Amino acid sequence: MLKPQKLRFITRLGFFLLYLLAPVFNLLRFDLNSQTFYFLGSEWHIGIDTFQRSAQECFPGQVDSFDMLINFAELIFIPVAAFLAIGAFISWRWGLLYCGWLCPHESVVEIVNNLMRRASGKWTLWDRKPLPEKQLDGTYIRPDKRWWLVTAIVILLLAFIWAISLLTYLLPPKEIYANLIHFSFSQGQLIFLGIATTVIALEFTFARHLFCRFGCSLGLFQSLMWMLNKKAMVVGFDRSRAKECIGCDASCEIACPIQLKPRSIKRKMYSCSQCMRCVSACESVQKNKNSISLLQMLSGECALDKSARDFGKKENIPNNCYKKP
Repeated sequence: MLKPQKLRFITRLGFFLLYLLAPVFNLLRFDLNSQTFYFLGSEWHIGIDTFQRSAQECFPGQVDSFDMLINFAELIFIPVAAFLAIGAFISWRWGLLYCGWLCPHESVVEIVNNLMRRASGKWTLWDRKPLPEKQLDGTYIRPDKRWWLVTAIVILLLAFIWAISLLTYLLPPKEIYANLIHFSFSQGQLIFLGIATTVIALEFTFARHLFCRFGCSLGLFQSLMWMLNKKAMVVGFDRSRAKECIGCDASCEIACPIQLKPRSIKRKMYSCSQCMRCVSACESVQKNKNSISLLQMLSGECALDKSARDFGKKENIPNNCYKKP
């Protein structure tokens, strides 16, 4: 079985490729030129007249308002509602899995984090103190200012790729990629790419963590659904072995890509992306001590120890929730 972080790499890479290729294969995009929405290869035309003509093809004869309402519900409302319901259930049961295991933005967050740490010893420009060069989980990174050039190039490149991809969701991908190869963008396209690349590069550089925690509407939706379920999957902390944290360098907190404290209560972990990097770090630390991780993924009755403490309660959870050394 693949380890969690290797599996995350595969799922995130696959979804990032899907994000880039979805417009190319008309899996998901809106064409501004033809006012057509593409979904899974099918064309959905926008506009009452066009919609009525499409309905007439399916239902020859007079199509009244009620018929159009039914077709609108079948083609748009029901699929969207079903998609939202499935997403809500997944978030309610397992948390922000999309953020940690699929989201292209969090992949960029982790890439830029690692580059900035190599350049400055810190995850972000806002951190007051540099991280330790050597950690108890086996991580060793010695800062080198020469990495700043690599960091800047990667941020600009990723921002430009992001901008190009966004443009293919609005205009024919064949046209955009042909213009990219020959560098023959129209004035409007150049303005869009310039503004989008600049804004995205600034966000990647200065506010990527803030966006994940406070600015992403999809992440906020998942967080709200997750917080409603006290028995949802969480990163649990074996408090009975808390003394083993004494002398540790908080490798679990350093590993978190969005700078959360995994041993705290659920309310303070509301934007946890279930990436399990903190669990992997703790596993590495405890492995050096011939023990097992104090951080483990829990759900059901076992998760109450984490969520109930939001309200000052201490639940009596089952004795077998945590694997013991």
